[in-house]
Amino acid sequence: MYSKKEEIFPEDVFQCNMCGDCCKGFGGTYVNEDEITAISRFLNIESALFTEKYCQKNRTGMVLSQKDDGYCIFWDTKCTIHPVKPHMCNAWPFIEAVVKDISNWRIMAVMCPGIRTDFPDGLVASCVQKVIDNRKK
Repeated sequence: MYSKKEEIFPEDVFQCNMCGDCCKGFGGTYVNEDEITAISRFLNIESALFTEKYCQKNRTGMVLSQKDDGYCIFWDTKCTIHPVKPHMCNAWPFIEAVVKDISNWRIMAVMCPGIRTDFPDGLVASCVQKVIDNRKK
């Protein structure tokens, strides 16, 4: 339960429980060339084969394929590429979409049991922005 604070920290609003719910859903996980290279090396395959076997092209770039159940191709009760997982995965749930529209935090919380929603929106947005800013350093 929220106790009145002027500042909150990432661990106040999000505790990952490794459920994999963030690895499932519409849209897929975007990967850039550097991420494709890193994952390919991790899997010990050529980038072209990796892209052919594990990616799909959408209108704005490449995304990791999803299995029939909607989960990322690399989810198998845990992330099988965790050491080299894409930025999009590492960033979750501290993403720009939350800063642009705080209602996204509550939308994401519906599918993610690790996200808390009992803090004021302004504090959550400020916390998310600090995490994003720190990543850029």
